[in-house]
Amino acid sequence: MFGRLERELSRRAPDPTTVARVGLGLTILLAGVHKLFAPDAWAAYVVDWLAPWLVVSPDAFMLANGVLEVGFGLAILRDRYAAFAAAVVAISLTATVAYLAFAALTVDAPFVDVLVRDVGLTALAWAVLFESVSEREGRSGPSSERPRRDDSEEQREVEQRRDRPR
Repeated sequence: MFGRLERELSRRAPDPTTVARVGLGLTILLAGVHKLFAPDAWAAYVVDWLAPWLVVSPDAFMLANGVLEVGFGLAILRDRYAAFAAAVVAISLTATVAYLAFAALTVDAPFVDVLVRDVGLTALAWAVLFESVSEREGRSGPSSERPRRDDSEEQREVEQRRDRPR
């Protein structure tokens, strides 16, 4: 039962790199939109020792980030300038993870849940960047190096399993 489902999913599944790019693009776009509508919710992540270092208020900082994130999210979604946008997002998220880790060590461990999530999101951003760069260079990543199995190969495999002694 699961073998058939697995084969069908394998045959119909979208390209994993496209899924990763769209997932990252949507996440960044939605985070940016939310920052535009609720900057105060995001300003809560600015700890007391960081606020004096900002040139503007935490709310204004989040509004500016929101505008940038909407643009970068759209660029990643459209797959236009995806390598540049993914690079900016990957670097920004890496800095965010470093900041959240430092804040967790210095201020009673706030935002650890966000830190954990952002580690995964950062890895996704780097993966999208690496894939975008390899596509621009005319190389394809590991996912496209795997040959797609055709139906006759799948059918042979099913027949071999059926004919095995039990």
